[in-house]
Amino acid sequence: MIFHKVGRNLQWYFVLPTVIISSGVFVPFAYLVLRALSADPAELVEIVFRSRTLFLFGNTLLLVGGVVIVGILLALPFAWLTGHTNLKARRFFTLMGVFPLAIPSYVMAYAILGLGGRDGAFAQLFGASLPRLSGYWGALTALSFYTFPYFFLNIRSALLGIDPALEESARSLGYRRREVFYHVIIPQLRPALYASGLIVGLHVLGDFGVVSLMRFETFSYALYVQYIASFDRIYAAWLALMLLAFAGSLLYVEARLLRGRNFHRAGTGTVHQRALLPLKGWAKLSYLYLGVFTAGCITVPTVTIVLWMVEGFDSASLEDLVKAVVGSLGVSVPSAFLSTCLVLPLVYLGVRRPSAISRWLERFAYIGYAIPPLAFGLSLIFFVRQTIPGLYQTLWVLIYAYTLHFMAEAIGPARSAIYQSSPNIEEAARVLGYSQLRAFIKVTLPLLIRGLIVGIAFVFLSAMKELPIAFLLAPTGYETLALNVWSSTSEALFAEAAPYALLMLVFSSLFVGLLLIRERSMHELAA
Repeated sequence: MIFHKVGRNLQWYFVLPTVIISSGVFVPFAYLVLRALSADPAELVEIVFRSRTLFLFGNTLLLVGGVVIVGILLALPFAWLTGHTNLKARRFFTLMGVFPLAIPSYVMAYAILGLGGRDGAFAQLFGASLPRLSGYWGALTALSFYTFPYFFLNIRSALLGIDPALEESARSLGYRRREVFYHVIIPQLRPALYASGLIVGLHVLGDFGVVSLMRFETFSYALYVQYIASFDRIYAAWLALMLLAFAGSLLYVEARLLRGRNFHRAGTGTVHQRALLPLKGWAKLSYLYLGVFTAGCITVPTVTIVLWMVEGFDSASLEDLVKAVVGSLGVSVPSAFLSTCLVLPLVYLGVRRPSAISRWLERFAYIGYAIPPLAFGLSLIFFVRQTIPGLYQTLWVLIYAYTLHFMAEAIGPARSAIYQSSPNIEEAARVLGYSQLRAFIKVTLPLLIRGLIVGIAFVFLSAMKELPIAFLLAPTGYETLALNVWSSTSEALFAEAAPYALLMLVFSSLFVGLLLIRERSMHELAA
């Protein structure tokens, strides 16, 4: 039935992989639901309504709300200064606004922890110790610094896209500049604020490294504790489902807030160039804010890592460092190639044979990415141990999990490449006698290589930073850079963690560089 509805002329080798992908993502999730529902009614009531559940819910909500509010308060003036004013070195500060993405959240937490204390980086530099941040405020600081670029990029893009005529019309009606900002600019930023708030909220919900290092109890932290302690499957399954319900509620709220709202221009005229606002008396304060932010988000974490590296690097640990790099590459490289190869037929189906079913199948590829990593890893543990116990704690399961979880990151570049390749070339090859598969391989596939390489790079660099799934599913004794950073830092062994954190910073910087190069290429193409 599916094969018939998706497309009469589409062969099974395009449709079957999409069905397999959808099933691969859905089955562990379904098994998680079945495991949770296996509790008897009395046990279910006790699990759902216990006081600890309410405590975890309050902490999780407090952290999500705090990170979103702090992120907006930090990013809005930063985006305004780099996009709307005559600020000098605007390109440099724009780069600084993106660069925190190069520091994984758990590495940011490690740097903050390593900064304070009697033997911390601050004490080494200035001879006076700072209190070591932990708990809620430590988690709030680390996650706010790490997620800042999501707000900054969305808000800055929205600000640059606002028609200057709206502001000029408001000014001509007697509005002062401050009133224009609140009554004209802010309403136009709602889609960007909602979108970035959703991304950040989902990230905070799924975060495991920061909350565990900072010892702040959220649903993710409770899942981790439950796993290493008693591993009560039913309670763990319900915690995972509560985490999923929290994530689903964020998706619902974001959709409701944007429903029925229009933010496009009503006229048909052209948009003229915006005049940059002079800073005048605000210049010193603006540069002070930008400098403090750059120091706090980038310079301090980087210097902290380097100082701990110099303080405690032991050449004897070089072998362990190489082992961790090989371990990270051993799971990231195959996952990146498999993710990109698997999404290719799925995206091809959605672009060349669009239908309700093809769109529905494509949505399933996003489920593995939308599910918080700990819940996703836990569902795979339940499923594998029940169905194929021989595969439990093998590298194959870890690669499988990475492939399904990061598949969504490869969809965008692959889809863009297929949209840019003309179907007429493929049809001409069919007229010349090529089969559909041969025409795709010989004619279309070479045109997609650039987009596929970008997708591979995205998945690879994201997999290199992944921590929760690796923690749950990595084989016993298997080492990665992320696992070694977390395990050493969780025991306050900051010097031992420094080499792994520094390498994570290098690999993550490649990710940020790729984002900037891709954005520049898109602007040049558009021009």
